[in-house]
Amino acid sequence: MGEKAMKLKDILQDIPALLLNLSPDTEITGFCTDSRRVQPGDLFVAIRGEQTDGHKYMAMAVEKGAAAVLCEEAEEGLPSAVVKDTREAVPFAANRFYGEPSKELKIVGITGTNGKTTTAFLVKQLLERCTGEKVGLIGSIVNMIGQEEIHTENTTPENAELQLLFRRMLEAGCRVCVMEVSSHALCLHRVDCIDFELGIFTNLSQDHLDFHKDMDDYAAAKARLFPRCKTALANGDDGWTEKVMALRGDYLRYGTQEGDDIRAEQVELSAGGAAFTLREGSDSAAASIALAGDYNVYNALAAVGACRVLGVSLGDCARNLSCCHGAKGRLERVPTGGDYSIFIDYAVTPDAIENVLHTLRKIAPGRLVMLFGCGGDRDRKKRPIMGRISGELSDFVIVTSDNPRTEKPEDIIAEILPGVEESGCEYVVIPDRVAAIHYAMDRHQSGDVVLLCGKGHEDYQIIGHTKIHMDEREIVAGHLKKEK
Repeated sequence: MGEKAMKLKDILQDIPALLLNLSPDTEITGFCTDSRRVQPGDLFVAIRGEQTDGHKYMAMAVEKGAAAVLCEEAEEGLPSAVVKDTREAVPFAANRFYGEPSKELKIVGITGTNGKTTTAFLVKQLLERCTGEKVGLIGSIVNMIGQEEIHTENTTPENAELQLLFRRMLEAGCRVCVMEVSSHALCLHRVDCIDFELGIFTNLSQDHLDFHKDMDDYAAAKARLFPRCKTALANGDDGWTEKVMALRGDYLRYGTQEGDDIRAEQVELSAGGAAFTLREGSDSAAASIALAGDYNVYNALAAVGACRVLGVSLGDCARNLSCCHGAKGRLERVPTGGDYSIFIDYAVTPDAIENVLHTLRKIAPGRLVMLFGCGGDRDRKKRPIMGRISGELSDFVIVTSDNPRTEKPEDIIAEILPGVEESGCEYVVIPDRVAAIHYAMDRHQSGDVVLLCGKGHEDYQIIGHTKIHMDEREIVAGHLKKEK
């Protein structure tokens, strides 16, 4: 996108600058928060992050052509605009620079512990099928403008990147953007200065307690989304809904209870998905989804609710729902060509693994084999809980590595094992994830369902600070070839 130049004073119009040591008429042609990606004419924003501090790279950014630096501490000789907090300032500046795109684009924000990605994909597909229009998507797997895929690093990108994506979506003809909104993004001002047409709350269960002090704090972070939404839609069957929606007042509910605005009745689950009656008030329609698990019924209801808010009829939603597919790495079946099945799923929380194991138990003719690990440098409290649930709901557990990051894999595994041992389930420890997958395949029994859990859509493993290519689909396919 070729941005038009804008004067610095116009970009900073809504931000009180503590110090400005360059001309306010300096022309800015872009935004950047990563010094490695600076282009000539950019405004480089120095943000203090968990891993590093952008202030260390201001000189490098200027050397690469940045026209100015937005920072909290000026460095002698650099063209700087100093503000109290760059994280708080960026949304105002980026929103103005990109022409307040969320005032033109209808933004659907989805937050919650589980289901955000699948719900986002379902909303996008259902809207496109029902309206024929191009829909934007911002999420943990990929960002999309219609069918164009754009690489993503975070579930919710930094605000300047979001504003740019919104503008690009508008220019490509999108009327709606569906985006996942993480609790981190809500706390770190990434979604400030964004007008949300609709906010959706899926559910809340233990996760990210390395970032939030407790579950109440986690819920309070999620709750920040809803006062800024024109309309809110929440899972009426989740125990945290009332607390998360306390700041909101009025909101629509979806679920399976009599009082829910959008609800599923007479739900019939199968290995291939679910069939149910979709009801809204006195209106009803037969519907089905090609996604297994009762939790996917909730994801589908959230998607239908979103489409109804955006003007799609209940009948159109019901007719098109069965054609929608799930996201990559969400209960994804991997071909084995044999007498057993392998599924890949991203579940990384106790509640998520419980849901997926319950779903697979219903379709497993033989043993249910669980292969999983826990991410390093993340919530340690959930490790034994995930171990216990895995053991209680599986017939055999293979404990391995996820993304160990800067922790030792054996240390992470040591915190998982007390839970597995408490369950009494038979288990084996194989820290090398590739070797663990080979082990599961080599020792399968007829009728087994093997779940490779925790990596999902990811095609890498993070060891230390390095991403190493590791795609579980490729690992399975490669080992099957060796077996022939």
